[in-house]
Amino acid sequence: MNGGPGSSSMVGLFQETGPCKVVEIAQGRLGTQARDWGWDRSSNILYIDQPNQVGFSYDIATSGSLDLFTGDIKQPPTDLPSTQPAYTVLSGTFSSNNVNNTANTTEIAAHAVWHMLQGFLGAFPQYNPAIRPNNTQAGPVGVNLFAESYGGKYGPAFASLWEKKNMLRKNGSISGNKTLEIRLTSLGIMQGCVDDLVQGRYYPIFANNNTYGVKALSLVDQQTAASSFLSVGGCQQLIQNCRNAVKASDPQNEGDLSIVNQACRDAQDSCQRSVIAPFVNSGRDPYDITQKMPDSFPPSTYLEYLNEADVQAAIGAVVNYTQSNDAVHSAFQLTGDGQRGDSIDQMAYLLSRGVRVALIYGDRDYLCNWLGGEAVSFSIAAQSPAYAPFYSAGYADIVVNNTYVGGAVRQYGNLSFSRIYGAGHLIPAYQPETAFTVFTRIIMGSGLSLGEDVDLSTYKSNGPANATYTSKPPAQEKPVCWIRDMQAKCTDDQKRKLQDGEGAIINGVLFDRESDWKAPHSSVSTAAGWPGHAPSSTMTVGPVPTTQGGIVATTTMSIPTGVFTATATPSPTKGAASDMELTASVLFSLKMILAVLFLSTCII
Repeated sequence: MNGGPGSSSMVGLFQETGPCKVVEIAQGRLGTQARDWGWDRSSNILYIDQPNQVGFSYDIATSGSLDLFTGDIKQPPTDLPSTQPAYTVLSGTFSSNNVNNTANTTEIAAHAVWHMLQGFLGAFPQYNPAIRPNNTQAGPVGVNLFAESYGGKYGPAFASLWEKKNMLRKNGSISGNKTLEIRLTSLGIMQGCVDDLVQGRYYPIFANNNTYGVKALSLVDQQTAASSFLSVGGCQQLIQNCRNAVKASDPQNEGDLSIVNQACRDAQDSCQRSVIAPFVNSGRDPYDITQKMPDSFPPSTYLEYLNEADVQAAIGAVVNYTQSNDAVHSAFQLTGDGQRGDSIDQMAYLLSRGVRVALIYGDRDYLCNWLGGEAVSFSIAAQSPAYAPFYSAGYADIVVNNTYVGGAVRQYGNLSFSRIYGAGHLIPAYQPETAFTVFTRIIMGSGLSLGEDVDLSTYKSNGPANATYTSKPPAQEKPVCWIRDMQAKCTDDQKRKLQDGEGAIINGVLFDRESDWKAPHSSVSTAAGWPGHAPSSTMTVGPVPTTQGGIVATTTMSIPTGVFTATATPSPTKGAASDMELTASVLFSLKMILAVLFLSTCII
């Protein structure tokens, strides 16, 4: 599940971890091509657009017009402004965008997703991982839940609710015959904004003193933001006021008491304005501190693809696709949901229930930066007496293949914190092989450093106390203007050209001239498919562009399976552990992990 609140999980499916990526086949034709490091290599996966009205989900299908310059949806549709070209205002069908027709707190969203899973697995028992061949009796549903960004709040709340529902089934408070036990195996939090009470102090620190040497804030501005967090009436104190109000008057987080909502909004506004937002003046991308805005990575090709008529018809879409929903975002803002807390306590509770809790953070993201994520991991351990040894566990290299160390991990038992080198907010987009490797080791219950079988009741990583690896920022990427993501991807000059009707738009991208568009390699047409046309080959063909700071994709004759298991650290290593010249081997495991909440099948 992606975050937001209000962001679609199609971001995860098409830009990060799904079985397919969207590619150009020809001018006017997009399709999908198999992704080498899709997480479907290790698991069946389900991606969920939630809360209602996000992505392809909807309440009441409503006609409207989408202004690409502002991202605003007007309902009913408006006439085309005389100052804008026709292609910048698109008529379509959307959700109602009524803030009263969606969840407004994480807790309410959690209940909705639990009911959705009950209905989905009841209606489609063939996808129920608890049902084995030749056995019609459903057992507990073993699920791994992975959530990203605002998912740092979604994931713990959703997972904790599932555990509580299981207890209610067992004691007879809810029917055991009419519901399914959803047994959580592991919770993965990717680049999670979990708790500003813990993470808030690290925004100004990371902006001035990060492992890429980028000074997004001056020392003076850093100290000013830090003071705003700690001062009387500042961010920290207002968060505590919010949580005291929630505990006293809205313990179920129903978001229907104005006095509580106001206290939490005050905290939210103060933290955003005084602690987080000063970064904006740097002109850098909050999702990748090494890049300046606008940042074109990862590509937004999928936005055009999901709005093509044949694609929408093939998947039975009722509404046009948008990657974020302002109504849902506003609903959560109005209750101050982001500051209501409990996520750390919930993860400590999950550990006590035997659930694996894995925190995964790229080291180039500012918005939910890894320094704050590391602090969250210590806070979880502090709430879990049995996890005191986590503090003395060292950082070990995450060995991804024979030659590459992809990050550093601290792990004790079922609790782990991974720092992923060279990754921004959407970790798998930047470091696909590393993200896949870490994901698979988590759901298999392996040691995250080498991927070996370990006894998690006693396992403890060894290495330095701190992850100190540093690197230089990659080169600045040339802006690519995807018109369906204009606010984030287009320069002011590109927006002016669109306003004036200049340039050529091909496959959703603005070019100065039509001749600037370069046709893809001719063999792409054999490896990519589109509705009604399956690919004739599963080969990944070149030339394949590199990801920012990532690894060049390799050419493969078929879709690989399995996960790398190392016997030791490659040499030379740039990671946390000591340099050792040892060997490594590959184990292609054919284990099929039962289920993971994150995606659906690929469209061809």
